Amino acid sequence: MKKIAILIETRQGKIKPSMHGVITAAQGSGHELFALVFDSDGAKYTDELKTFGINKLVAITFRDPAVGSNPDSRARAIIQAMNHFETHTLFALTSLEGKDFLPRVAARLDAPLVIDCLRVNLADSTVEKPQFSGKTVATIHVSGTHRIFGIRPNAIEPKPMPVDTEVVPFEYDGPNDGRYEVKELRKSKVDGIDLSEADIIISGGRGMQNGENFQMLHECARVMGAAVGASRVAVDAGWVPHSMQVGQTGTTVCPKLYIACGISGSVQHFAGMKTSGTIVSINTDPHAAMMQQCDYGIVGDLFEIVPTLTRQLISVSQ
Repeated sequence: MKKIAILIETRQGKIKPSMHGVITAAQGSGHELFALVFDSDGAKYTDELKTFGINKLVAITFRDPAVGSNPDSRARAIIQAMNHFETHTLFALTSLEGKDFLPRVAARLDAPLVIDCLRVNLADSTVEKPQFSGKTVATIHVSGTHRIFGIRPNAIEPKPMPVDTEVVPFEYDGPNDGRYEVKELRKSKVDGIDLSEADIIISGGRGMQNGENFQMLHECARVMGAAVGASRVAVDAGWVPHSMQVGQTGTTVCPKLYIACGISGSVQHFAGMKTSGTIVSINTDPHAAMMQQCDYGIVGDLFEIVPTLTRQLISVSQ
């Protein structure tokens, strides 16, 4: 039986919904799934994780709490847990946290690492991931004792596979990494749903005209439970922070619904959101590139359409 470890990410005491697809990617006949979570109260996640096939929930703690704040020590803890439970394959989310931890783990294990995977076939040790700004999908074969995979958020549809889940405590007893220490953590000024993991995104571009008008998108997003994104033009103009940028030089997203408001649709922007489930474009120019790439195009004034959409959504929800 193959033992597979999955690094679970949480936010505000809850498992990130995009983790369900990561767990699904690791499912398979004869697979025993180990969820690794940095939380002494790991039992609270049992009901959710057992739905998707997690056999053992490993709650990782640190003998010295100060050690747990060091990213490299956390990577060491992941490796120690993998060795203890004899798991040689690790799945995680291609998120900011995943991009930090996975290279550290892979480097220490001298293991192949593939980030931003769309599919993983453990039977023949191959993965599929986009290349050249999404123009093609490469099939990559990996080999070695260990294998590390980062799954693109929302790329894999969650598939329930109910099992009984056992909670297993695991204490990391290694030393603190003295090479550096975390002095301060600064939160982004942008609140709400993480852009890279959102199911719905509404983005604005040059057509928004200024930063103040993005408030209109935030109001609509709150009603839809969406994240707000932006094109590079809006970011370069100083209207919104870079953390909101969608595209090749920003954040790659894969929502179920992407609404582009006043975005012409440059190649760089499209490369960052082309894998969206459904794309809706609102633009006064019917010949804009985004209007040619979308599933549904609305030719009109976004300053009329977006507020109308918000009002309609509010009325439906009441």
